[in-house]
Order: sequence, then C-alpha cells, then structure tokens
Amino acid sequence: MTEMVIALLLLVNNEITEARIQTTLNECLKGKRIANRGASENVEYRCIKSMAELETNIDGSLSIKKLIIN
Repeated sequence: MTEMVIALLLLVNNEITEARIQTTLNECLKGKRIANRGASENVEYRCIKSMAELETNIDGSLSIKKLIIN
C-alpha cells in the first residue's frame, strides 16, 4: 500500500537508517526536539512529508517499508 505520510527520519552520516510514521507534523517536530537532546554530531533527525510504501505489522500497526522521494 502506498500513502502520503509524515515521517521522522534518523540519519547517520547522511544515510537514512530509520523512518517512523508520525500522525502530525507537530508530533514529528516534538519527537525531533527530544531526540536531538542526546544525539551525537554524526546523527541528525528530520521530519518530512513524502509518499511511502507501507506494510502492516503483526499487531495491525503500519510501518514504512520504503520511502518514495522525488
């Protein structure tokens, strides 16, 4: 399933290592602020709005399988 999502990205050395779906941009920015408090210099957090290929987890929640960045 492909959908438009707001995602909080974890970048290590400018490579995306993790992407988490956020319900709102506000929630994403709050998570980014909290995560940046303990981040080292080669770690960066970003909020983006993008198309993503999603998959359903065993508990019924959705997670990002692949980001579609234009």
